[in-house]
Amino acid sequence: MLKIMVIEDDPDMVSLLTTLLNLEGFVVKSPPNHNIEELMHAILEEKPEIALVDVNLNLGSGLDLVRAIRQQPEIKNICVLMSSGYNLKRECTQAGANGFIMKPYMPDELIKQIHQTYQQQENIV
Repeated sequence: MLKIMVIEDDPDMVSLLTTLLNLEGFVVKSPPNHNIEELMHAILEEKPEIALVDVNLNLGSGLDLVRAIRQQPEIKNICVLMSSGYNLKRECTQAGANGFIMKPYMPDELIKQIHQTYQQQENIV
């Protein structure tokens, strides 16, 4: 089972994503989003295979978080799928994300994107 860390500051979205991803057989973790340092600590501790990261977090930019992940040797190869209500695919991939999905998305679109992005990451590593 793949472990996915949901990094999203909307509690309703976290709840929906957790339910959906659990139903799909993923192990889901969702750390408290107080600041980038705490998120980095949670990622380093949990070492998920996939991080689903919202671009616009209350605590700062998801883009900054991805850049920080890519600088940490222990977690730099985590598959990062980013999401936003704006088409920021280019910015996300430039920051180091493996994939991007635009909100709102349907559950089946998300699951398909997770599998595709993770498979591409596995082929690279």
